[in-house]
Amino acid sequence: MRWRLKVVGALLGGSIAATLVTPSSGFAATNLDCATRMVAQWSLTRVARETVVVSAQAASAASLRAAAAQGYGGFLLFGASAPASLPRTVRSLGALEPDHLAPMIMTDDEGGGVIRLANLVGHWPWAFDMGATMSPARIELQGRQVGAAMAHAGLNVDLAPVADVDGRAVWPGASNPDGLRSFGASPERDGADVTAFATGLRAAHVLAVVKHFPGLGHASGNTDNAPATTQPWAVLQRGGLVPFRQAIAGGVRAIMMSNASIPGLTTLPAGLSSVAVGRLRHQLGFTGLVMSDALDAGAISARHLSVAQASVDALAAGVDQVLNGNPASPALALQTASLTTAALVAAVAQGTLTRARLVAAAAQVVASTHALVC
Repeated sequence: MRWRLKVVGALLGGSIAATLVTPSSGFAATNLDCATRMVAQWSLTRVARETVVVSAQAASAASLRAAAAQGYGGFLLFGASAPASLPRTVRSLGALEPDHLAPMIMTDDEGGGVIRLANLVGHWPWAFDMGATMSPARIELQGRQVGAAMAHAGLNVDLAPVADVDGRAVWPGASNPDGLRSFGASPERDGADVTAFATGLRAAHVLAVVKHFPGLGHASGNTDNAPATTQPWAVLQRGGLVPFRQAIAGGVRAIMMSNASIPGLTTLPAGLSSVAVGRLRHQLGFTGLVMSDALDAGAISARHLSVAQASVDALAAGVDQVLNGNPASPALALQTASLTTAALVAAVAQGTLTRARLVAAAAQVVASTHALVC
């Protein structure tokens, strides 16, 4: 049988063209089915790279050209501002990618004190202030405006909104990862606001990544700095999980795991726990892209895990895409990505990670930002 698959466009902005082999019969297939058939034909190294996000300062985004040519699936940009040439630079990366797929170009644009590349995307209030002063309809409009500015800057993924239920009007810090990053103290109202902001982003062709499952509200500390725990799993059922349930019902296609452990469920960081990822998939019914939090965080390094080792654990647990934090240099970012890829390939050879799991993860990455026709 002759197989054929055509990549007809990016779901989240930009245009691409690529033809690969998958089924030419007339049966209907979902976008994820098509992505799986495409990814299954790649080399193991190519599949592994699709699951890895390479970090860079926006000012050095041109350094990502080598990573794009190697087929890494996403790029995370840091920096308070960006060069005016950034849109042209990031839009050129898809032409370098082996299959001419438009890569995921992401950053953390939450609002208030967490806005990257502000000279290109502008300013808007903290989530807490939006929740206190705006209706869900107005928050959706705000999300659409943010998404439009991001798309114009060449970005197609926002690591936002924050779905953690907190309600304390304080700046986030070592003892509180949320504070003003949270929409408020009401799980139901937060769920409506989170869904509204994500819907606005989607209307502007930007993928919203709701975070940090299962909810960092009132966690014991900030996992960026050190190990921390969420509220107990039984408590989260009535509170912290509510915004995630509403966002999933509202059609959100990407969720970020937290790096906190969950009393009553797992002693592992959530993003390294097959039990925690399994609850997201099976209890909440989420079928989209599952992303890790930064795997160079204090909660991870305290377990004496390198980014590469933690990435293997995350993929084995059911996470689809792995992130790293703000790089010290472009060379170090590329080195970390290379070491992570090598560790994933070695894990398959050693039997601690299956090729099928890696293919499923890479397919989620491709399907989240591309429209495919089998």
